[in-house]
Amino acid sequence: MKHVRLLVLTEDLPQASMALAATESFHPDTRPPTESRLDALPGREYRETFSQAQSRLAKITRLIPLEATPDIGAVRVVDFDELSALNVWLGDLWDETSSYEEDFHRLDDTERLVREQQAALENFTHLNIDLDMLRNKTRFLEFHVGLVPRENLRQLEGAASLAGHILYVYMQQGDHAHVVIVGPAGDKESALAPVLAAASFQTLPIPLELDRKPAELQQDFANQRLAIAEQRQSLQDTLNRWGEPFRAKLLAARHTLMLAEPLVTLDASLRSAGHLAHLAGWVPARAVAHLEQGLRETLTLPFDLTSRDPRPDERKLVPTVPIKSRLLAPFALLVNQYGIPAYGEVDPTPLFAVTFLLMFGMMFGDLGHGAVIALAALWARNKLPKFYLFGVFAGISSMIFGLLFGSVFGYEEILPALWMSPLHDPILMLEVALGWGIGFIVIACLLGIYNRLAIGDPLGAVFERHGLVNLLFYLAFLWGGFGLATTGSFGTLPALLVIGSLLTLAAFQWHHLSAPTGEKALVVAIETLDTVIVYLSNTLSFLRVSAFSLNHVALSLAIFTLAGMMGSFGHVVTVILGNVFILVLEGGIVMIQVMRLQYYEGFSRYFSGDGHAFLPLRLRRESVSS
Repeated sequence: MKHVRLLVLTEDLPQASMALAATESFHPDTRPPTESRLDALPGREYRETFSQAQSRLAKITRLIPLEATPDIGAVRVVDFDELSALNVWLGDLWDETSSYEEDFHRLDDTERLVREQQAALENFTHLNIDLDMLRNKTRFLEFHVGLVPRENLRQLEGAASLAGHILYVYMQQGDHAHVVIVGPAGDKESALAPVLAAASFQTLPIPLELDRKPAELQQDFANQRLAIAEQRQSLQDTLNRWGEPFRAKLLAARHTLMLAEPLVTLDASLRSAGHLAHLAGWVPARAVAHLEQGLRETLTLPFDLTSRDPRPDERKLVPTVPIKSRLLAPFALLVNQYGIPAYGEVDPTPLFAVTFLLMFGMMFGDLGHGAVIALAALWARNKLPKFYLFGVFAGISSMIFGLLFGSVFGYEEILPALWMSPLHDPILMLEVALGWGIGFIVIACLLGIYNRLAIGDPLGAVFERHGLVNLLFYLAFLWGGFGLATTGSFGTLPALLVIGSLLTLAAFQWHHLSAPTGEKALVVAIETLDTVIVYLSNTLSFLRVSAFSLNHVALSLAIFTLAGMMGSFGHVVTVILGNVFILVLEGGIVMIQVMRLQYYEGFSRYFSGDGHAFLPLRLRRESVSS
């Protein structure tokens, strides 16, 4: 990656932006230039005009929908005068169009009011009485309309009767009953208040608009909504006829704004002094010559382009160019969930793809289940266009290990195992998983050492966590452990290497800690012990690879045992449902476990994930829907 600096005349900025966008290799650097005189912002007025025009176009096309814009076609420069003229035209058109929007808003407000009144009326639908009578207390009668919990209904009815009132249940819905309580006005009204409170009575207010029988009101509201729908359709037809002559010009306006977008995108990176403009960014080393050639072909006035390697203090600012591979794209999505590789780091995507598929296949090896996964992923390719290949590859890996293990939908008698049967060779399976884990951790540590050296941190590559001294300790620990298991002796040389590496790590930590002596001693002791525990536990963690391969067989056996207790039809149903259970539950668990091993045992050793992606300036050539 190279850092490039471009000096052009300010009037040539639109042409320069188009040339940079056409190469699709320029990632803007938003830092201000070191020259203090380059402090003006030449693109600000252009950006503000563009933003206003884009906002106006978006509002207009909400009312006058446009079909997808075709490919951008021939590239040309949109100068400020053209952009300003377009903005003025869109403003004038919006002034006319906004009257239709206001009419639609008025219809929406009217319909919303009718819906609210209908919702309020739902509480009184089963009352065949003029609601205006229930709202107003007469000289001799009072009315209470509301909700009461069903469990309190009988007690409230008795209490109301004692108070000289009549309770009428006109609707029951859910846990509540809708009631009307009628009684004499006067002193007995005040006596009823504590009874209603004790029964958790909730008053239902009757809006002023509900002044007739519910059936009449429902019909009236239905007629109002029908009239509103007719008015909306009539208004839409009028708008379509009025807006039809403008569609072609609106499509051209969208096309023009797409051409103007590159210069607006560069706004945060532009600085100028008088007629001179400054622009800086990051370009892949192989693309610098192509970028300069594009500028020479586009710009008519002189310019100056310089490039240099990133400085050590700029490493965190340098973007990372992602691996462009359709086959690796779904795996890159999962890697990016952890983070973006920093500049100079090894992109873990290829290693992640290979190790993920190997572990998934080993833990879920079955020819039939793998085929189902692969076919299901192919079936979903239209819904998951960027991710379906992940499922296809996982299914193929499962199928390959199914052949190696001799397993088809849990049956191990149909095909002979090309390698081994996990159920019949559990010790071998455990040894394979342990060896796999050791190799995985060693490779992860080596990548971590390389990444630290690549970013110019040799001290960290040797002494930091998962560095060279850590790796030396791990290999010596494995060496001694192997000797202990085979000969009964840890060995003098492995013991010396383990002790020496731990003492080296402790001395490094002691030297770099600034704390009281007692606290330093405690921290160093804990960190040293943690090194031993972490490497041991991480290695044993890979035993889950064998555990899940055995678990897959055990689940299948359990299903076949249950199926054997059934009749012919029950046997088939049990086997089918059992295999669906294995696919969904165990398949999901295996996926989670493989991701855990990748993230915690792999990425944590060599992948910082604190980089940022390379996002070059480019022309938006794809179709855009309104």
